[in-house]
Amino acid sequence: MFGRKKTIQKHYIIISQDDHGVRQSNLSRRRLFTFSAMAIVGLAAIFFVSADSLTDILYKSKIAKVKQNYSMLSLTLENLQDELTAMIDNVKSIEEKDKALRTYADLPQIDKDIRKLGIGGVRLAENTRIDDGLTDRIKSLEMDVQSLSRKVKLELSSYSDIYRKVTEDVDMMHAIPSIRPIEGGYLNSNFGYRKDPLNGKVRFHYGQDITVNSGNIVLAPANGTIKEARYRGGYGKVIKIDHGYGYTTLFGHLSSYNVEKGQKVKRGDIIGRSGNTGRSTAPHLHYEVHHYGTPQNPLDYFFSGYLQ
Repeated sequence: MFGRKKTIQKHYIIISQDDHGVRQSNLSRRRLFTFSAMAIVGLAAIFFVSADSLTDILYKSKIAKVKQNYSMLSLTLENLQDELTAMIDNVKSIEEKDKALRTYADLPQIDKDIRKLGIGGVRLAENTRIDDGLTDRIKSLEMDVQSLSRKVKLELSSYSDIYRKVTEDVDMMHAIPSIRPIEGGYLNSNFGYRKDPLNGKVRFHYGQDITVNSGNIVLAPANGTIKEARYRGGYGKVIKIDHGYGYTTLFGHLSSYNVEKGQKVKRGDIIGRSGNTGRSTAPHLHYEVHHYGTPQNPLDYFFSGYLQ
C-alpha cells in the first residue's frame, strides 16, 4: 500500500524580549514573504510620493529662478532699448545739422536712399513688449545696433567731407585778394577801355589806378608767395604775388619794395610803397588782379577795405 506524501511547512521562530519576559512567535515562510512584500510596496510608495513632492519643489524653484532671470533680462533689454532709442534720436538731430552744414559748405545733400541704409530694426524694437520672446527682442536690438552703426559711419564720412571742404574754402578765402592794397587815395583810371594819358589813344586798362602820394604803404591783399620784386619797363618798380587757387596780383609804379622773390606774405603785410616809377604821369598805385591768367576788375575784389 502506498501512503500519502506529507508536505512539511517550514516555520521561522521570532524571539523578542521585553520587561514582561521572553516571547516566542512562530512565523511561516508564506507569511514572512507576504509581510516583506507589503513592506517593500509601502517603502516604494513612500519613496515615489517623496520623490514626486521633491521634484515638484525643485521644479517650482527652477521655474521661479527662470522667471526671475527672465524678468531681470527683460528689464535689461528695456533699458538698452531706451538708451538705443535716445541715441537714435541724437543721430537724427545730427543728420539735420549735417544737412544744414552741407548747405553752408556748398556740398550736395546725401541721397535719401543712402540715408535709408541706416534704417534697420528701429520699428521692430519699438513694437516689442515684455511678453515677447527674448530671442526676437535680442535680434531686434541687434538690428538697432547695426542700424545705428551704419548711421554713425555715414555721418562720420559726411563730416569728414564737410571738414575737408571747409578747410579748402578757408585756405581759398585766405588766397582771394579781398582788401584794398593801399589806404586813402582816389580811384582813377578804372578797369576797362580808356584814353592813354600819355598819347591819348584808347587802350584797355587791365588794372585799377589809385592816386596817392609817393611813399604810402602798400599791403598784400591776401596770403601768397612773392613771384616778382623788380623793375619792369613801363610798370617801373613792380611786385607780383601768387596767391594760389589761380589768383595773382600785380602792383606797379612803386617807389620801393620790402619783399623779395620767394618770400611768403600774409594778407595785410607791408610789401612796398607807392611811387611814380616807370611809365607814369603822377604818383599813384597801379593794381591788377588775375584769375588763372584772366584780368579781373579789382573793384570786384574790394570785399573789405580801408576807405569807402
